[in-house]
Amino acid sequence: MWYNGFLDLSAWQLVAVTLLMTHVTIVSVTIYLHRYSSHRSLELNAGLKHFFRFWLWLTTAQNTREWTAIHRKHHAKCETADDPHSPVVKGLGTVLSRGAELYRAEAQNAETLRIYGKNCPEDWIERNLYSRYRLAGVFLMLAIDLACFGAIGLTVWAIQMMWIPFWAAGVVNGLGHAVGYRNFECRDAATNLVPWGIIIGGEELHNNHHTYPNSAKLSVRKWEFDMGWMWIRILSFMRLAKVQRVAPIAHRVEGKGHLDMDTAMAILNNRFQIMAQYRKLVIAPLVTQELARVDASVRHQFRRAKRLLSRETSLLDERHHVRIQTMLEHSQALKVIYEKRLALQQIWARTSSNGHDMLAAMKDWIHEAEASGIQSLRDFAAQLKTYSLRPALA
Repeated sequence: MWYNGFLDLSAWQLVAVTLLMTHVTIVSVTIYLHRYSSHRSLELNAGLKHFFRFWLWLTTAQNTREWTAIHRKHHAKCETADDPHSPVVKGLGTVLSRGAELYRAEAQNAETLRIYGKNCPEDWIERNLYSRYRLAGVFLMLAIDLACFGAIGLTVWAIQMMWIPFWAAGVVNGLGHAVGYRNFECRDAATNLVPWGIIIGGEELHNNHHTYPNSAKLSVRKWEFDMGWMWIRILSFMRLAKVQRVAPIAHRVEGKGHLDMDTAMAILNNRFQIMAQYRKLVIAPLVTQELARVDASVRHQFRRAKRLLSRETSLLDERHHVRIQTMLEHSQALKVIYEKRLALQQIWARTSSNGHDMLAAMKDWIHEAEASGIQSLRDFAAQLKTYSLRPALA
């Protein structure tokens, strides 16, 4: 019967097929538009790239150059007035409800496309079909859905059309800069929404991505899962993809007790992991210790102390600065470890272009940490000496 379409699927089969098709769209966005086109963290087979472009034309009307340029600008101008979709600047409600509109508005900015849209497809099919008749794809998808699924195909099509605007343009770009947890204190407000990147193909691990934007793998912790990375591994096994870059691995050589150039470069290379370790090994235990020591009348000022003392300073507002100052006035130990944390980050910012200057500055920092009298800080300084660019030989 025409009403049920050529396939005449049951309700559960329709749900399964719809989820499958929307998942293919998510995979196309995260692997092709995001990890390949925007960041070049992997290379893809030419035929596979054409499939992704064709599928995105059918299901999103997305133009590769526009999406890539807008995303690259987001990274370059993150959390500033020039960021195309920052909830910090534009408001969370705006990005959640109008994320797709923000994309379309920025796509009209010729300067954005010129500066950030380089090395994107400009072949015959792009010029004469995908870009010229971009809405033709989604209407062709509507015809296919109606033919295959009958009247309910209109609902299937509607779900396909809103899938990316809701999950990617709204949830990731909105909630991914507002709620969730942070493995790393990168310079913007990006968060990991959940540790299991399944629904949005791994894009849920947004803080990891903003910390290592050129990594093809978005999961970092052992308990995190990146669905997009799973598909990349499968495609790599099939020789349809080749990984170019992943996040650096922090190698340590146990028993190593001296700081050399190899160690200094390894510390710079793994600075975000190292600062996460500083939060865990130095700030957290000392906050617990000081909470037990300070007077009950000021203990409320230490609420969320671990988070505040490890937070990227550019993300702190005036209230946060006042609370941090109050805590430091009541605890000399916290003052020392907070200032040492800022000093360590300043070393990387000031000397990263000169390895010898960085090595000298790191030696001074470690010497001061060892002389601080704070055991957790001394232990951390000793751990820094064990880092290496190369893994220990077995």
